[in-house]
Amino acid sequence: MEALIHGITTITLGQIAMMLIGALLMYLGIKKEYEPTLLVPMGLGAILVNFPGTGVLTQVVGGTKAEGVLDVLFKAGINTELFPLLIFIGIGAMIDFGPLLQNPFMLLFGAAAQFGIFATVFVAVFFGFNIKEAASIGIIGAADGPTSIFVSNQLAPNLLGAITVAAYSYMALVPIIQPMAIKAVTTKHERRIRMTYKAEGVSKTTKILFPIIITIIAGFIAPISLPLVGFLMFGNLLRECGVLDRLSNTAQNELVNIVSILLGLTISVKLQADQFLNIQTLMIIAFGLFAFIMDSVGGVLFAKLLNLFRKDKINPMIGAAGISAFPMSSRVIQKMATDEDPQNFVLMYAVGANVSGQIGSVIAAGLLLSFFGA
Repeated sequence: MEALIHGITTITLGQIAMMLIGALLMYLGIKKEYEPTLLVPMGLGAILVNFPGTGVLTQVVGGTKAEGVLDVLFKAGINTELFPLLIFIGIGAMIDFGPLLQNPFMLLFGAAAQFGIFATVFVAVFFGFNIKEAASIGIIGAADGPTSIFVSNQLAPNLLGAITVAAYSYMALVPIIQPMAIKAVTTKHERRIRMTYKAEGVSKTTKILFPIIITIIAGFIAPISLPLVGFLMFGNLLRECGVLDRLSNTAQNELVNIVSILLGLTISVKLQADQFLNIQTLMIIAFGLFAFIMDSVGGVLFAKLLNLFRKDKINPMIGAAGISAFPMSSRVIQKMATDEDPQNFVLMYAVGANVSGQIGSVIAAGLLLSFFGA
């Protein structure tokens, strides 16, 4: 009987709190459909790892303690950065860079919308985080979960749990946070600006060469980013080359689905009560929100700056689509444009900025690793 009630009598309030947080993550994933592929397994994982003496972290084999299944998966998939990189292959296979290639100047917004990442680094350092921790917190602003995991695992593995939860939460909350940030720095007139779209074909050769060229450029600018950029562009090459459709479909579906399950469960190793419940976690979540908002605002303000010198004005909301949350952000921008003017169609420009944000975020991650990874 003592053995049966041992778990109940030894559980702490912190562990109970983490189980409730896990339940909340599952609720948001199932009921609200906020990033369910990650939040549901992550939520259940948070419950699994917070039972006293849980077997998912430690097992007794032949009378001796051994690593549990989640510890094994964490070392194999997170410590080696395998899981986030495999997901990048799937993301690359899902992305159509056509809208960006039709309007190459959208690359500027993919760069401008990374402003919040670097601004947050300085803010986090001011509040007492070391430079590597600050860089890991700043990358939350990219609204890109795999990139956040990749960077924080190298620079600040002790913050991995809080950063992952914040990154995926803000990815899910793009439709709520971005409109408020955009409206705060734009006028109704600016949001109603129409942009004439001319559909121009992009040759197959161009689409094939693009991921190769981007990989080469990234190799010279930020070689440490090549795992991220290379895997992303490899996935896109599978999509565009025209002779690997089966591999492209596998990357978009089976690969992403399997790795998402493993990633969501495995990251919960860092959601143990003694590691997660502290003031530092609350600060990370707050700074992550600041980074995300400033990324959106930075893109909008850059578009407004360009409008000072352009005859054909840019709808400044396009700048906010330069974050990495694809395709959620571009959909949000189009909805906001339609709400202001039912005849305003800016989706293709927003998509172009959005896919450039995917490139911009991994380049920004590479720069942070180059600067602070030593």
